[in-house]
Amino acid sequence: MHDIWNPWHGCRKCSEGCENCYMYFLDRMREQDGSRIYRTKNGFRYPLSKDRQGKYKVKSGEMIRVCMTSDFFLEEADEWRDEAWSVMRERKDVKFFLLTKRPERVSSCLPYDWGDGWENVFFNVTCENQRRADERIPILFELPFKHKGIMTAPLIGPVDIGKYLAAGQIEQVICGGENYDGSRLCRYEWVKLLSDQCRKYDITFNFIETGTCFAMGEKVYRISDKRTQSQQAFRSGLNYKGKEIHFHLTDEWGYDIPEKELYVPLYHPVTCVECSNRLTCNGCSDCGKCS
Repeated sequence: MHDIWNPWHGCRKCSEGCENCYMYFLDRMREQDGSRIYRTKNGFRYPLSKDRQGKYKVKSGEMIRVCMTSDFFLEEADEWRDEAWSVMRERKDVKFFLLTKRPERVSSCLPYDWGDGWENVFFNVTCENQRRADERIPILFELPFKHKGIMTAPLIGPVDIGKYLAAGQIEQVICGGENYDGSRLCRYEWVKLLSDQCRKYDITFNFIETGTCFAMGEKVYRISDKRTQSQQAFRSGLNYKGKEIHFHLTDEWGYDIPEKELYVPLYHPVTCVECSNRLTCNGCSDCGKCS
């Protein structure tokens, strides 16, 4: 996918949401060990890669998801993180989506020139159940980031975040069920509570997928196909587009980038129509593989 940057790969499980980790599952399918943590060779400086014309492949205004096969604040990555920060520092025109289950480590891992935060970094914590929400969101509130969000995926229990949304720091909530090994149950009622709370405070809520095992009332559905999961999440009507998140992006000299020069997401006219990820995704890469 064109919107993912994995400067390192591999992770250590640290909470309930890690139990059936998709990265571990996919690595096993490739006969690899997901607990082996290493710096990626070809992907480390991906946001700085250029095409034959000397232009950045990642366009100004794109949203890049960081460390989707690891955790950006993993202890084993401490020796590589400063260089990763330098990539984000150089690409002030690109939005970087950070997600962690280790917010307690963040304050000691920020770069020397962080100040009160960089405008192009969107920081999120994972809250798979109420225990982790109450543990991680208060830490999130104390950290110096310009943009903050919550990821409730895999959602493995009811999560009430109303009091946190009322504080006004959260700009987006993403939710999804679990897949692959184990596939613990995700309930419609849990998702609806989050959706209703986000609507109350005009915060974008994106229900990206049902997961493999999804329940509504007494009925339990087994949905193995990822596209169908996304389609059913879209059809649930629980997604909500809240107030816009404004990122102040600049060029390398600190000048504002004209609106007409910013990346405009492209969506496939068939595949993307009922894709629930569309609300927060970076758009289609136009690779030609979709029919």
